[in-house]
Amino acid sequence: MPKVVVVAMSGGVDSSVAAALLKEEGYQVVGVTMQIWPSEEPVGNERGFGSCCGIGAIVDARRVAQGLDIPHYVMNFREVFARKVIADFCREYRRGRTPNPCIRCNQHVKFGALLQRAKGLGAEYLATGHYARIEQVDERYVLRKGIDSAKDQSYALYTMTQDELKRTLMPLGNLTKKRVRQIAQEFNLPVAEKAESQEVCFISDNDYPGFLESYMMAKPGPIMDRKGNFLGEHRGIIHYTVGQRRGLGISAGEPLYVLAIDPDRNAVVVGSRSEVYGDELVAAEVNWISIEKPTQPIAVEAKIRYLHKQAEALVTPLGNGKADVRFEQPQMAITPGQAVVFYQGDAVVGGGTIVKSAGVHGTI
Repeated sequence: MPKVVVVAMSGGVDSSVAAALLKEEGYQVVGVTMQIWPSEEPVGNERGFGSCCGIGAIVDARRVAQGLDIPHYVMNFREVFARKVIADFCREYRRGRTPNPCIRCNQHVKFGALLQRAKGLGAEYLATGHYARIEQVDERYVLRKGIDSAKDQSYALYTMTQDELKRTLMPLGNLTKKRVRQIAQEFNLPVAEKAESQEVCFISDNDYPGFLESYMMAKPGPIMDRKGNFLGEHRGIIHYTVGQRRGLGISAGEPLYVLAIDPDRNAVVVGSRSEVYGDELVAAEVNWISIEKPTQPIAVEAKIRYLHKQAEALVTPLGNGKADVRFEQPQMAITPGQAVVFYQGDAVVGGGTIVKSAGVHGTI
């Protein structure tokens, strides 16, 4: 009896190829598209849900499923998405942080709610089109980078648990994006040439402030330097993030960068380029993947955002799921709310959410 695998089908080329490859391998494939947008309105509504989760995704995923001769279902995950992704996104900005909603979606929706639904359907596995690899080493499952360095998505998967890794298949981890396109053409998939979406799925045109202002009021406040000197007025802290240089609306003798956002004072703190560099951070909600929680400091290469170049660092576990991360060289714009992910070689050791950073000039 073939093993049953539920494939999360977004209507894009990656998840479609994942489904095609798994069927070719002999799995009993069931396609599922998650309904996560908070209304019945079609693409183009005021919330602007995009190509990976709008009505168009259902149409494309269904066409692929029909071509592969596999069943396809649409399942409602609107409540968990609204609560765990959208509400968290807004809450973090209100706290002066810059969150990564794709990580929360992976954690709570794909490998949380959808995986549980797949188990309920009797499926042994959940499969996705992520560019990452899962390998079993002795008794432990290890998350590794995808071989296509330009597409590697392991950074956004650091929250996965051992049970989730055990029950997840990622068929694209050993493929390049170019090869995935070729495979889509070989299978005559109707989405073979479909463009990729580079936006957060629930925000139209990457208009973060516009989206946030529909949920909360943007209250003006002071822009100040590290000493507390008033330099100007900002439009609301939701318009700013650490490291930002453009759009500050103030003039100075040198370019100024956002160093910190202080929600208690509703203030944006700015300074010189050298001041935006930091060499230490504290991460919370740390998840250890390829190893058990260490009891001593460990050397890693750490990424402080998706497109950040890995940097050598020493991670010291703290209590309450926290860790201190000290870099050998200062890093630009360590941003609270973003994830810091630890690597040893191509394996994800673990990661957490940045809650505090210290600059080379001291804590702000």
